[in-house]
Amino acid sequence: MAAESAAFTPLALPVLPLDDEVVLPGMVVPLDLNDTDVRAAVEAAQAAARAEPGKPRVLLVPRIDGAYASTGVLGTVEQVGRLADGDPGALIRGLSRVKIGAGTTGPGAALWVEGTRIDEQVPEPLPGHVAELVKEYKALATAWLRKRGAWQVVDRVQAIDDVSALADNSGYSPFLSTDQKIELLETADPVARLKLATQHLRDHLAEQDVAETIAKDVQEGVDKQQREFLLRRQLEAVRKELRELNGEKDSEEESDDYRARVEAADLPEKVREAALKEVDKLERSSDQSPEGSWIRTWLDTVLELPWNERTEDAYDIQGAKAILDAEHAGLLDVKERITEYLAVRKRRGDRGLGVIGGRRGGAVLALVGPPGVGKTSLGESVAHAMGRKFVRVALGGVRDEAEIRGHRRTYVGALPGRIVRAVKEAGSMNPVVLLDEIDKVGSDFRGDPAAALLEVLDPAQNHTFRDHYLEVELDLSDVVFLATANVLEAIPEALLDRMELVRLDGYTEDEKVVIARDHLLPRQLERAGLADDEVALDESALRKLAGEYTREAGVRNLERAVARLLRKVAAQHELGERKLPFTVRDADLRDLLGRPHHVPESAQDPAQRRTAVPGVATGLAVTGAGGDVLFVEASLADPETGAAGLTLTGQLGDVMKESAQIALSFLRSHGAELELPVGDLKDRGVHIHFPAGAVPKDGPSAGVTMTTALASLLSGRLVRTDVAMTGEVSLTGRVLPIGGVKQKLLAAHRAGVTTVIIPKRNEADLDDVPAEVLDKLDVHAVTDVRQVLELALSPAVNGAENGAENGAEPEVPVAAMGAPPRR
Repeated sequence: MAAESAAFTPLALPVLPLDDEVVLPGMVVPLDLNDTDVRAAVEAAQAAARAEPGKPRVLLVPRIDGAYASTGVLGTVEQVGRLADGDPGALIRGLSRVKIGAGTTGPGAALWVEGTRIDEQVPEPLPGHVAELVKEYKALATAWLRKRGAWQVVDRVQAIDDVSALADNSGYSPFLSTDQKIELLETADPVARLKLATQHLRDHLAEQDVAETIAKDVQEGVDKQQREFLLRRQLEAVRKELRELNGEKDSEEESDDYRARVEAADLPEKVREAALKEVDKLERSSDQSPEGSWIRTWLDTVLELPWNERTEDAYDIQGAKAILDAEHAGLLDVKERITEYLAVRKRRGDRGLGVIGGRRGGAVLALVGPPGVGKTSLGESVAHAMGRKFVRVALGGVRDEAEIRGHRRTYVGALPGRIVRAVKEAGSMNPVVLLDEIDKVGSDFRGDPAAALLEVLDPAQNHTFRDHYLEVELDLSDVVFLATANVLEAIPEALLDRMELVRLDGYTEDEKVVIARDHLLPRQLERAGLADDEVALDESALRKLAGEYTREAGVRNLERAVARLLRKVAAQHELGERKLPFTVRDADLRDLLGRPHHVPESAQDPAQRRTAVPGVATGLAVTGAGGDVLFVEASLADPETGAAGLTLTGQLGDVMKESAQIALSFLRSHGAELELPVGDLKDRGVHIHFPAGAVPKDGPSAGVTMTTALASLLSGRLVRTDVAMTGEVSLTGRVLPIGGVKQKLLAAHRAGVTTVIIPKRNEADLDDVPAEVLDKLDVHAVTDVRQVLELALSPAVNGAENGAENGAEPEVPVAAMGAPPRR
């Protein structure tokens, strides 16, 4: 037992901090002098030792996370030299405990403190309980050392009789943590300190005994044929002990935790019942069963889904319309549809009709249009205007039906489908989900993803959508689905029937100028590292960029042209060739970007135009990139060298080939009526060619164009350069309706055409064409191919006589044909 009073000796010592280490009295430790604090303390102690006899003295103080302990150890520098690895080091011996006081001054760069030395005393002879404690500690230490094979250390421990030294000897024990060693250091009473050391040693031996007991229990009854079973049991036992030591939950507690989470979660009733059944299976399954991990993954997925989370729609109709107008120019059809949807949702909510027949008021829209018109970015703007979360699901190249409906849980690595993952990612049950590139979905032996989308995009079914992985009903009726596509024909008819079709046929030149000025230019200025006041683009330059340097339905190439232009200006400024600020005008474009790539046919030299010779007509077509101008060339073979018949080139489809046959048959049967030399058609071969032969072409709308080209060839009358036409022709000469009128008229406008001929029955489609385009076009709606020929063919060179000689009919005024122009 400690003495009732202790002698205290005041000291002034340099502090030698020990990071995450503790040295107790009686221990001898080597320290690395490469450490700045250690070297400063040793040098300060050596400097102080020169003024007084004895070895240099330091104060060894543990430092944990930058904080010093309240008690240190007085140590002497026994030797300074080299450590075993060759680094400079010092050998320090701990002597006694020191209570740390206030800071003081001393030589060197070390921290000096005042301390009080604690002289520990134990009465002699030792009381009975203390002697028993000493005996127990030595027995435990001997048992532990023998297990480790440290026989020499056993004799050293047995030779220690001092209680304080015996307790401090436990500082060499590697199994003690830093906190436990600090507790031993700060315990001044030797007897109490020995009790702590004995308890730590006893706990460690008990842990070792548990491990040995586990190994012994497992080993019993196991023979050589059960070696694999033995390893699994050992692994299970070790994991169990680790869980108990670390306070982790075992499998039973884990299943209880899942049950509590399911009961506390806000789940629909049927989903809750299914989840509780899975928890029951989890409780019955063993840790080795793979079904347990499947169930846990399924439960985590179900609990993470936002079953009853919904965002409130922004019913500020005017504000939503303003957001759509600010973020996208044009696209009036889509903006009107979203405005209508919000207005109807607001009225249904005001009348308590949010849910009718278990279904909510979602929407399924298909945005179909050429690339670059803003279909994908429009989805994010719609979500912004409605105040909903936005998720994009890329469907391009998806061929596995499980990507949509999920995998069965029995498969390794099974996951829910992309629709469920999109809802999970959004964190609400009413997001805006953009199904991007739905026309690029493929099918193979793994299934047809488009067929799996039938239920997802059907407003009458998607309130009970079942994913193969979840196998519970998921309500998608409040989701706004926006599907984007470039080619309408590539979407299966059954899938298209479930969506509301909204066409984005492209931008007019005026709309492109607005988009470039308000959206593309600010974005590209930032990417080019230019300020708004450093480079400006005049409207004439933007108009020329849109009209002559790019010819597209969208604005992607226009944005690339703007980016290239700004890069040129930035590079010239850095090279000292141009000063900023600078305004780019249309006259500067040729120096910066080179010559224009798309000069309108009407702007070319008359002798260089395609229609400068008879037999060439200008048609209109629709491609995956929007509307486009299509030229048709016709020629007659020499009767002596060429074989009679019809030759078609240019990668034409079956329908287009049939249209050529119909055009030729019409002219053969009505040539006399049209005053054309139809005898040439019988004796000479006819060749019709569509340039850009590498591009496949099909459809009936080139019928009137081919008829006009053949009539021009036979009559010798040129086809007017400013005229483009579209329409299907019949054997009797009727002009039948076609599709894509808006796209074709936009293409004609971009190409500089001023007169367009369309079928009379397509006249109603002109309501969809922007007014600024119609104001610049003379649109003639015709019913008969004879009207087309009168409008498209130029007058005969020498009046009616020359026209008769060439087999052509004199031109008749348009008004007489009953087809007034429409502007």
